[in-house]
Amino acid sequence: MTQFEHANITVPNIDAALAFLLNAAPDFRIKADQTPENSYRWVHVGNESCYFALQEPNDPLTAKDTRRPYQNISINHIGMIVDDLDNIQLKLLALGYEQNGNITQEKHGRRIYFYDKSGFEWELIEYDTKNLSDRYNYTN
Repeated sequence: MTQFEHANITVPNIDAALAFLLNAAPDFRIKADQTPENSYRWVHVGNESCYFALQEPNDPLTAKDTRRPYQNISINHIGMIVDDLDNIQLKLLALGYEQNGNITQEKHGRRIYFYDKSGFEWELIEYDTKNLSDRYNYTN
């Protein structure tokens, strides 16, 4: 079975990205945080089975954010399965993160979207079933 291991994302500010991820995914921990000599900082943040590899731009003075999600070729959002969606929602709102829409109720779960401080959109999903075939129902 194929499964997600990691995604490598260049972010404008690693500390801001970490602040969001560590609050949105309470089981995430910093696995590595390094700045090799004459290089850029990188961090791995995640749990035992997956992580995000974060790096800052090689040259932050010339780096440009040209993303226009859902319009240009780009990542639109990143989805993460979480436990206790209600508490995570309250925590993220209290920390000033922007919620995009309301919690959507589905047959076997609920989902909500948030923007981090860099404008990346994150989909947080809570399932009420362990049956994987029930989670991904594409019928109306």
